Amino acid sequence: MNNKIKYTMGERIFQAANTVFMLLILLITLYPFYYAVIASISDGSELVRGNVLFLPVKPTLEAYTLIPGIKNFFLAYGNTIFYTVAGAIISLVVMSMGAYAMSRARLRGRRLVGFLVSFTLWFKAGIIPIYLNMDSMNLIDTRLGILLGFACNAFYIVIMRTYFEGIPVELEEAARIDGLSNFGIFLKIMVPLSKPMFATIALYCAVNRWNGYFWAMILLKDNRKAPLQVLLKKIIIENQMMSSLEGASGFDFTRQTLIYAIIVVSIIPMIAVYPFVQRYFVKGLTVGAVKG
Repeated sequence: MNNKIKYTMGERIFQAANTVFMLLILLITLYPFYYAVIASISDGSELVRGNVLFLPVKPTLEAYTLIPGIKNFFLAYGNTIFYTVAGAIISLVVMSMGAYAMSRARLRGRRLVGFLVSFTLWFKAGIIPIYLNMDSMNLIDTRLGILLGFACNAFYIVIMRTYFEGIPVELEEAARIDGLSNFGIFLKIMVPLSKPMFATIALYCAVNRWNGYFWAMILLKDNRKAPLQVLLKKIIIENQMMSSLEGASGFDFTRQTLIYAIIVVSIIPMIAVYPFVQRYFVKGLTVGAVKG
């Protein structure tokens, strides 16, 4: 018995076009990272001339050997790891508790709180008010300011609230009969049942923290507290200044490949973590998007 599905000519054309389109999207998405890799192991002079496009030219690992000699590099790397891990944990704790409370009808003023949270999705205070607010709380040039100042994201709270709303209330009622408090219900019932959602939001928070540099650049004055992205921006600016001052004759082409080497090294941790949360990622997004 032949169970093979027969497709019409139109369906075949659509599938072929869809495959080509998805491959183009994949190439466009992956090429910047691929280019950073081949640029980091290419000769600097060839990179500046624009000869590096698809394959490394005159491969060398010289740029990577220079990374340990960069001032404050490992300190900045450690700061980035600290801000990412601690920031993601703080964000998950604060946002999940707020989202859980918002997901239950017994919360007084639930609609008002939901409106205020949703309001921040479209309207932001702006750079100057946020900076003045941080300054009034003495959080300028502090690690705590980076961690607490941006711990909440309204969009993530909405996803969490929607996920919690999908968990049957009967489970809470049964747990309350068994003597669990509200915090116990959240910790022993809600958190274990929400692992996909937590993994998804944790990944988003970690990526935002890892790649964030704007507010760190604005709020942190001590270079010893700066994350890796701020250090990378500083190196790029210094490289541009040196190239304009030295001219083509005295320009050190290795500095160009060094920038790409730092980019590659900074991306590796996020790539290494993703496979461990991938199985939760799609499920967390799908369930969080069921309700409005």
